[in-house]
Amino acid sequence: MPANKKYLTRSPWLRLSKILAGTVGGYAVTMSLHLFFTAFLPRENVIITACFTGYILWACLLLYAFIAPNVWRVWGLYFLLTIVLAMPYLLKFNP
Repeated sequence: MPANKKYLTRSPWLRLSKILAGTVGGYAVTMSLHLFFTAFLPRENVIITACFTGYILWACLLLYAFIAPNVWRVWGLYFLLTIVLAMPYLLKFNP
């Protein structure tokens, strides 16, 4: 059964923005979250944990980019989360 046309994105630029927000933005948030953990936990444990939780979190963030009604809010949220989560790592390891 094909999808209902009224729920599909008509603009190819909006569709591309959702794809990029989900892939690139989701990856940036995932990596910055694990950088956040390396600022407080042993690096070896975080690397092993990132192998499992990284893909799951990235997949959820990718899905959220397509479910959200406004892609610009998704970009803003992912950018803000990336900066906030990476800040403890950057301040601790790069004085």
